[in-house]
Amino acid sequence: MDISTQTPTSPPTPQPTEAEAKRAARGATRPGDRIFVGLSRGSGIFVLVLMGAIAAFLAYRASIAISKDEANFFTSFDWNPAGIPPEFGIAVLAFGTVVSSIIAMAIAVPIAVGIALFITHYAPRKLGGTIAFVVDLLAAVPSIVYGLWGVLVLVPHLNGLYGWLDTYLGWTGVFEWSGGPARSLLAVGILLAIMILPIITNVSREVFRQVPQMHEEAALALGATRWEVIRMSVLPFGRSGIISASMLGLGRALGETMAVAMVLSPTFDINASLLDAGGGTFAQNIASKFNEASPMGRDALIASGLVLFVITLLVNGAARMIISRRKEYSGANA
Repeated sequence: MDISTQTPTSPPTPQPTEAEAKRAARGATRPGDRIFVGLSRGSGIFVLVLMGAIAAFLAYRASIAISKDEANFFTSFDWNPAGIPPEFGIAVLAFGTVVSSIIAMAIAVPIAVGIALFITHYAPRKLGGTIAFVVDLLAAVPSIVYGLWGVLVLVPHLNGLYGWLDTYLGWTGVFEWSGGPARSLLAVGILLAIMILPIITNVSREVFRQVPQMHEEAALALGATRWEVIRMSVLPFGRSGIISASMLGLGRALGETMAVAMVLSPTFDINASLLDAGGGTFAQNIASKFNEASPMGRDALIASGLVLFVITLLVNGAARMIISRRKEYSGANA
């Protein structure tokens, strides 16, 4: 038999030691990998400990205030923690925070998704890059600047819109306007929509750019129009990303402070109309009253901050549940 036709035998593969097998099972076999795994695990644990410490501090200070509150903390419209006896509640603050955030999301999300789709699928490259650059600049504007713009420019120019809403939709009661200043929850919602627009746009834009090109080309090959490609390929792929972007924007809307404090005319009343001046939010109330508050007043403000903290956790938890139920639309599973 010809020796050249014989297949050379490969040397035996060395078997890993028990220690190497354990390190391989943990996913870190090199010193650099072990350091990275340790830092990553430590960072995650630190975040959990930090969140727990914040929650414990807020709960402790809030319990002191609520135990001395003579009014119902959740339903009272009064805010007088320095009174004898102290009486305060978060009904007005919770209503204003939720309503202004809903208005902001209703305005910002459709516009932000439309801008992201235009940049990624319709606009020429140079025009899309210019629009993306402008949107990035909007994200860098400080909230105090937005507040000044809202007071000096937005609020004075809302009278025409308020008059139109009162004329055609005033019969609903929600858009009834008595002719007062436009420093209302609707004005706050519009300002918050402008502020969260860059966040939602940027995240949605990056998600749409990750859509597999083959999906779009396959839809076009089957005769789909540009809108049908977006509806059948782009939006389903980026649905979880849009939800995540919206939750990021909602987080900023819930916690925005200075801009809301400058635009809103704070009162502890709940108005049926969104156009009537007055109302309040958690963050605005804390910012405007904290410096001048008594020790009891600061504990009361911390108690309201705890409620905002819980609302934020619930919103993020709901977003995670929505995304987990739609894993088939996740980019990782595309």
